Amino acid sequence: MQGLPIWVIYDHPRDYPDHFVARLHVGETPTEELMLSNNIEALRIQLEREGLVRLGRHMDDDAKIVETWL
Repeated sequence: MQGLPIWVIYDHPRDYPDHFVARLHVGETPTEELMLSNNIEALRIQLEREGLVRLGRHMDDDAKIVETWL
């Protein structure tokens, strides 16, 4: 798989309705790598520690997407 690694944070998606989920995408393709948390701030702290930068949600994004991290 080739492309830019992008972490996407979801607000309680269908496959994990009890959690916020950060899922790694490579380009536009989601991978199996993810992080689960009951606290969105915990996910943000982890991604920030990895040196990533938060981008806000795009108006065309799925409603479950909170933000992306590059």
